[in-house]
Amino acid sequence: MKEQTENNNARLWTKDFILFTLSSLFIYLNLQMITPALPAYIADRFAASSFTISLVVSSFALSAIVARLFAGKALANVSRKKFFVAGLLVYILASAGYYWLGTIALIVLIRIIYGVGFGIVSTTMGTVVSDIVPAKRMGEGMGYFGLSTSLSMSIAPVIGLWLLDSYGFGRLIFISTLLVGVVLLFVPMIRFGSGKAARILQPARASGAGSKKFDFFDKRVLLPFSLNLLLSVTYGGLISFITLFGKENHLANVGWFFLFNAMAVLLVRPFSGKIFDAKGHIAILPAGGLFVIAGLTILSFATSFGMLVVSAVCYGIGYGMIQPSLQAWSIQRVNPERRGVANGMFYNSIDLGIAIGSLALGVIALKLGSYAMMFRLSALFMALFLVIYGLSFALAKRVEVAATEKAAG
Repeated sequence: MKEQTENNNARLWTKDFILFTLSSLFIYLNLQMITPALPAYIADRFAASSFTISLVVSSFALSAIVARLFAGKALANVSRKKFFVAGLLVYILASAGYYWLGTIALIVLIRIIYGVGFGIVSTTMGTVVSDIVPAKRMGEGMGYFGLSTSLSMSIAPVIGLWLLDSYGFGRLIFISTLLVGVVLLFVPMIRFGSGKAARILQPARASGAGSKKFDFFDKRVLLPFSLNLLLSVTYGGLISFITLFGKENHLANVGWFFLFNAMAVLLVRPFSGKIFDAKGHIAILPAGGLFVIAGLTILSFATSFGMLVVSAVCYGIGYGMIQPSLQAWSIQRVNPERRGVANGMFYNSIDLGIAIGSLALGVIALKLGSYAMMFRLSALFMALFLVIYGLSFALAKRVEVAATEKAAG
């Protein structure tokens, strides 16, 4: 009986896992279809500056972060299914609300509500999936689950910009809202589990990690949180300004960057998860960081479609290697009852990084008058990524050696 249970637990491609992965795909398709199209729409309709565009983009990210601060804790105490549905309804209504945008202030308000819904939904999905995935296949499982995110981040901008150019902003909003509506049809077919189950397995007080005051934060996740934030800063610059960069450098159809980026992500994600499970983060993160630096640097010099493709492939390989590994690493560093907090911190690092990237890189582009130079400087965030990771790895090894010597002595 025990052996049979272990075999069942080792299954990855269960109905729940598949439906959650599809739900994640549709939710992120909605987000990434709207996000890159919105700056171009605002710039054309309101003659907005780079800073105003940055403010609109970052308002969503900041509200999603605040929502997750409470969502991670709430998942351990409330019905996950009801919590997910509530967040999903808010997300759908805010998505439809984009259709009635009339002023910049109203846009910011819709973005804030949109961020709250997204913060609840994304944290719930990540937490439930981390409970579904077998512990010994965490890297592989989160890699496949995260593939829906990366795939949507790569192909959705192409679709969104095409819909905007061909059919207008209203049609784009209608289709993106419809995609999220499909997720509601999946809800009755998914088992969400109980938020209290993990606490029964391993109470938070026993580990000393259940601080009531800072229950949205766990210091054990600080390193992967920081690294993922730096990676997301670069993506914030891409999603906010690559369309304007294309106009600056006379590159037609710059949205194709995201399609080739998607192909690279699709290629590398399944393998990177297995490598992470077998050899750990040291086999993934440094190489991934170098690929992202190469992608951003090549993009900054891109004057042809060929260079755009090469930069997209390099960035996609690096991004596809790093992000699922950091999520799996975050989950591994905490006890089961803290997975909601770990996932909340992980997704917050993405949104905070995008917000910082959009604001900081927008100011840099405004000061320098060049989006090409902005992308060149954004590569420095990944150089910092490598420095921080290298120092932390070296320190961890030194502590490990000292502990071994002490035990042997």
